[in-house]
Amino acid sequence: MGTIIEHVDLAAAHWRNRHSALGLAVAAAKSCLRHAQCPPDAIDLLVNVGIYRDRNLGEPALAALIQQHIGANPHDPHSGAHGTFSFDVANGTCGVLTALQVVDGFFRARVIDCAMIVASDANPGFGMSQHFPFSAVGSALLCRWTDEAYGLGSVHWSAAVDDGDSFRASVGLHDARNVLRFSESATLDVELARVSARAARRCLSQSSLEPNDVSMIIAAPARRGFRAAMATELAVPQSRIAVADDPKVHTAALAAAFRDATGHSTGKTPMLLVAGGAGFTAGAALYRSAPPELAGTVRSQ
Repeated sequence: MGTIIEHVDLAAAHWRNRHSALGLAVAAAKSCLRHAQCPPDAIDLLVNVGIYRDRNLGEPALAALIQQHIGANPHDPHSGAHGTFSFDVANGTCGVLTALQVVDGFFRARVIDCAMIVASDANPGFGMSQHFPFSAVGSALLCRWTDEAYGLGSVHWSAAVDDGDSFRASVGLHDARNVLRFSESATLDVELARVSARAARRCLSQSSLEPNDVSMIIAAPARRGFRAAMATELAVPQSRIAVADDPKVHTAALAAAFRDATGHSTGKTPMLLVAGGAGFTAGAALYRSAPPELAGTVRSQ
């Protein structure tokens, strides 16, 4: 039993929303709800894990704005009425996996029936960033609980000491405006793969499995160097590690990789979800796909 990902949708940037993480998240969420034939007010919990947003704004929580725009019980709930609880989680490329763990906890406590996880990033635009390295993409995952032998297993985390130079994103004043700047080390992919592989092996060992025992390894980030280094660390062919098609996808990377790889799994053999982020932090969890009549059909916009 566990949390199942019922639907996944992605939203690509167009000229109107290429600088709006909010717009991308809303587009992905609405598409996901439409394909799942799920009304917005059925969502009990909405978790946003996007990092880079419109005009570098830190408040209010983007989850609350997404909730309002998709019509998920945007008003204060009255006594005895249904409401939607929403909040942000900031954990970079590990955000979707972190949110899945959070959502799973709510399901196991039997306090929710339906949850949505959204992830989106966009260049804040208007000269507010220098050399923005990520693609403008939004994603949404609709999640439910099952008592059957499917869904998300326990999430196992690993961390390593980082001096802060592996990857850095900071906002500071430049020409009287807040500007977002980035820097990364040449060894970022190798270090990310090392800590991610450690989390993966820890997760697999709890179920007496080896990397070759899973149907697919679904990984984030989508960086090609990271994928190659992960294959070396786990001693598997790169073809067995699924990542997003676009190597510049950031917080939506795990969702995009999951969407594309789900068709390769029958549910009889588990997949391994692995996410690594600067810090260094990485998490891994086994996931068994539910049959179509239980999980619905995974679609994209």
